[in-house]
Amino acid sequence: MKRKSLFALSAVVVVAAAALVPVLWSGGDHLHNGTAVAATPADQAALVKKGEYLARAGDCIACHTVRGGKQFAGGLPMATPFGTMFTPNITPDDQNGIGKWTQDDFYRAMHTGRSKDGSLLYPGFPFTSYTKVTRADSDAIYAYLRSIPPVAVPSRPHELKFPFNQRNMLIGWRTLFFREGEYKPDPTKSVEWNRGAYLIEGLGHCGMCHTSINAMGGPVSSAAFAGGLIPLQNWYAPSLTSNKEAGLGDWETKDIADLLKTGVSNRGAVFGPMAEVVHNSLQYMTDADINAMATYLKTIPQKSEAPEPMQLETSEKFGGELLKQGQKIYADNCAKCHAENGLGQPPAFPPLANNQSIQMPSAVNPIRMVLNGGYPPSTEANPHPYGMPPFAQSLSNQEVAAVVTYIRMSWGNHGTAVSPQQVADLRSAPLD
Repeated sequence: MKRKSLFALSAVVVVAAAALVPVLWSGGDHLHNGTAVAATPADQAALVKKGEYLARAGDCIACHTVRGGKQFAGGLPMATPFGTMFTPNITPDDQNGIGKWTQDDFYRAMHTGRSKDGSLLYPGFPFTSYTKVTRADSDAIYAYLRSIPPVAVPSRPHELKFPFNQRNMLIGWRTLFFREGEYKPDPTKSVEWNRGAYLIEGLGHCGMCHTSINAMGGPVSSAAFAGGLIPLQNWYAPSLTSNKEAGLGDWETKDIADLLKTGVSNRGAVFGPMAEVVHNSLQYMTDADINAMATYLKTIPQKSEAPEPMQLETSEKFGGELLKQGQKIYADNCAKCHAENGLGQPPAFPPLANNQSIQMPSAVNPIRMVLNGGYPPSTEANPHPYGMPPFAQSLSNQEVAAVVTYIRMSWGNHGTAVSPQQVADLRSAPLD
């Protein structure tokens, strides 16, 4: 199956969760009395505060808040080749939100991927990761979601084509790809390492982006954290198991922690979908939890080779022409910030020399950055990040291919030449 077909299928699986989360979160108990604002009893304050923190760790706000809209009121459109879906309202509104679920129902959905009536949830709602979350943490998230102000906005119906709107088809998928069970600490590892593993593999659901997806829309178990294209967003989530990509085996723990907490470090900066994760989620986590995540990430087993995502190739002769053309374009447009020698001015302007994200087998991310520009996330520790201007309007497809080819093949970098056709494909692709 062609790569595009594979990810088109996986896009449906990822996005379809939005259709069923409204079923997941709707119910009433003593925390909600149907008034305009959900009450938070004094003896629940600590639980609600803990739940707010854990909801941040799970980045719940990213999918359930449309830009400019009320928090958790849903409505975020997600276009797929199979139709458009809209994320649901998960505020404690009786009619439109989470009005009628108990904490037992909520935990069952988190843990087993089944809604209140027993129907199956699509795995875009990351229950394959959330099953690892403890009952205590699930109850805290539930308490927090029930404490926020209700918003009387109905969830928009989804427009998913047949047969992808048939949930009973998920029985086979679950048999192949879902294993229910809370996280079990590894007694041979430290408390800090286990905390990091719990956050990365559970609430953080990092594997959903950093693991390749097969033709059935399921994670490739042998390729856990080995990288893959992010459906719908047209970015490449690099491998965490290869030092040729984003493998962290040769990073200092502090550099990993800085990147997670602030979005920038002496080794690089985050852009695209990961910048949103840092902005919405990771910057709010405690230093202890960030360090625990960095400790765990640094110990993910490294493999000798990164995966080989589909990459359009050029002839050796044309690649040489692009390299020569790209040198001049770089000097005119890039050297002021990233330096003639590619060493940059970190952390404001990251180095391009010996930068794994530049020379990965996939050139998707550097092409996207040259075309569309972007900023690292604005965080408390880095409130005014330096940005990358877009060059889509000033550079042609061949010129973008040339400058990306240059930075991938200069200063000791071992990337390959980039095809102008790939630039054209990404230029016409949605930005997110």
